[in-house]
Amino acid sequence: MRILVHDYSGHPFQAQLSRELARRGHEVVHSTCTAYVSGKGDLASNVPGLRFATIGDGVRLRKQAYVRRLGQETRLGVQLARQVRREKPDVALLSNLPVPVLVVAAAVLGRLRIPWVLWHQDVTAVALRSFAAADVAPSMGLAAKVFGAGEKWSARQAAGIVVIADSFVRVHEEWGTADKVTVIPNWAPLDEIAPVPRANAWSARHGLDGVRTVLYSGTLGLKHNPALLVRLAERLRDRGSPVRLVVVNDGPAVPLLRDAAAARGVELTLLPFQPYERLPEVLGSGDVLVVLLDPDAGRFSVPSKTLSYLCAGRPVLGLMPADNLAARLLRQAGSAVFPPREQALDDAAVWVGEVLSDPARAERLGKESRALAEREFALETCASRFEDILAGVIGTGGSHP
Repeated sequence: MRILVHDYSGHPFQAQLSRELARRGHEVVHSTCTAYVSGKGDLASNVPGLRFATIGDGVRLRKQAYVRRLGQETRLGVQLARQVRREKPDVALLSNLPVPVLVVAAAVLGRLRIPWVLWHQDVTAVALRSFAAADVAPSMGLAAKVFGAGEKWSARQAAGIVVIADSFVRVHEEWGTADKVTVIPNWAPLDEIAPVPRANAWSARHGLDGVRTVLYSGTLGLKHNPALLVRLAERLRDRGSPVRLVVVNDGPAVPLLRDAAAARGVELTLLPFQPYERLPEVLGSGDVLVVLLDPDAGRFSVPSKTLSYLCAGRPVLGLMPADNLAARLLRQAGSAVFPPREQALDDAAVWVGEVLSDPARAERLGKESRALAEREFALETCASRFEDILAGVIGTGGSHP
C-alpha cells in the first residue's frame, strides 16, 4: 500500500508505527505540522520506503488569538490537502488534527475518493465545552457546537475510525459512526525511551545531580491548571521534603509557572522542549514524574506523556480523573493517582514525600512502571491491527463501509 500518515503533533509512537509499516513493505509518507509546538518524536527517515514530510513551515500559531488561529488552521488544512494531491496515497491515516484542518482534509480526500482512517485522539467539542464552563473563554460554547458539528461530519466521511479508549465509543454511537470504530490504546516506543541512570549527562548539565526533583515534561495548557505543580512543590517544602520543580514545556503556561514559583518561593527549573534523543535522560532526571489532566477531559483524553513516563521506568504521580485510561495504567504500576484539584495536594505531597524518602520503594515503582510498559506496548500487535484496518478500507473510495 501507498500510505499517507499525518500526525499533526509529531508524537513518537505515530512515527514508530510508520517505521514499522515501511519495514513490512509499504510505501509510507509520514507528515507532521511544524507550526504546532510540542515535544516531537524521531522524525528522521532511517527505513527504506519511509519518507517524512511537513506542513506549516514558517507558521507561528497564535493559540490564544482564536479567530486568527481559525484562519491559520484552515490554511493548514489546505496545505495538507495539497500534500495529499501530490502524494496520491492509496489510503490515509489522520491523527491529532484540529477540527478546521480535519474538515478541509476530509472534504478533499472525499473528492479525490481516497479512503482514510480517523485516528481519534481527543473529542474536541468536550474540551471546548469545558473551556466555556470554566469561563476561560465564554465564546467556546458556540465554538463547541460548531466544531462538534465539524468533527462529527468528518467522522462520518472516514472509511474507518480508530479510538484510543472504550469511552470514545459512546460518542460515536451518538454520531452514528460506531459501526466503523476499532479501539486500539495508545502506546510508547519501548526501544526509544528506555530507563537511564538518575545521574546522567543531561541532569549534570542542568545542575540536577544530587537534587530531589519532581519533573513534568510535555504539553501544558492553561486548562491543565499548571499552578498545581508549583503548589505541590510548595506543599512538599512545607512538609520538610523540599524538591526542585523541573518543567520542560513551551507555551502559555510558562510565564504563569515562573510567576507562581517566584511568589511562593519554589525552586523551579524551566526549560523548553528538548531534542527527542535526549528524552530518556530528561525523564530519567526526575525522581518523581507528574502528569496533569483536566477533570473534564478524563474520559476523552489519554495523555501520551504518561506512556513515555512508564517506559522511562520512574515513579509517576497522576493528578487526573480516576476513570481515565492512563490513571488505570498508573495504578497497575503501583504509582498514585489523585484528583486534579487543590484539596488533593496534601495527600499527593504525602505520597511523593514517602517515595522520595524510600529509595528502595522508588526503585521498585520504577521497575514496575517499565514492566507494565513492556507488557502493554507491543508494537507488532498494534501495527498488525492498523495494517489490517488500512487494507480493509481500500476500495471503499472514502464512502461508508
